[in-house]
Amino acid sequence: MLRTVIQIDEEKCTGCRLCVDACHEGAIGMVNGKARLLRDDYCDGLGDCLPACPTGAITFIEREAAAYDEHAVAQHLAARAAAEQIAEDDLDRTVAELSPSGCPGSRARLLADDAPSPAATGCPGSRARALSHDEMPTPTDDVFAVAELPSRLMQWPAQIKLVPVQAPYYNGRGLLIAADCTAFACASFHERFMNGNVTIIGCPKLDEGTYTDKLAAIIAGNDITSVTVARMEVPCCGGLERAAAEAVAQTGKDVPLNVVTFSVTGDVIA
Repeated sequence: MLRTVIQIDEEKCTGCRLCVDACHEGAIGMVNGKARLLRDDYCDGLGDCLPACPTGAITFIEREAAAYDEHAVAQHLAARAAAEQIAEDDLDRTVAELSPSGCPGSRARLLADDAPSPAATGCPGSRARALSHDEMPTPTDDVFAVAELPSRLMQWPAQIKLVPVQAPYYNGRGLLIAADCTAFACASFHERFMNGNVTIIGCPKLDEGTYTDKLAAIIAGNDITSVTVARMEVPCCGGLERAAAEAVAQTGKDVPLNVVTFSVTGDVIA
């Protein structure tokens, strides 16, 4: 339909974010340091953002655009609020662990139970540590017997970036969105969490871009009964949880969303 929406001149935009705060519908977001209209149906055309822009980068334009969708806006704002809460919680955890030298995830440390940690140098999620367990296998143990346990991975590929948006195996099953490290930390991960679910994996710290749109397309286009996020305790895994929460909210489906958080030793802590 032909209607009035905003237009943002990226050349004039300084990235001050004042328009983002002024937009009550959440129609404007920051992309690569510039303000951008996220979706036409989020913009009501009232222009509260115009007087907030100090450079005059925002103007009205009449063009073909989707109709303003109040329901979609409500879902979008709810997802954004949930993501901001998750980000705030992750920030609190990060601040508690952060050293003066920077990101807590690359902080190197030794993880023997009674060993002192060396000087912190980065992010807690990637700090080096030796994990001590009571029964570590030795060359004389029958380690090959473990390999006879059945895998519970029910489809291929498993990487979020590679899986199809629609496939028959999604239907009537739960979707397990797992951080790459979870199955390595938790020895019983296949039986406890993957069994009966479609498992897709990713690492928000290593993969480029966001998973939100891909996850939303998977949830919207298939008969998925539940969504479970399996993440590690480290702050960088918060990106996976945020993406899943936003994706479920975007679809508008009444799909249960659960989050399971693991410590680096494989214990479920949340």
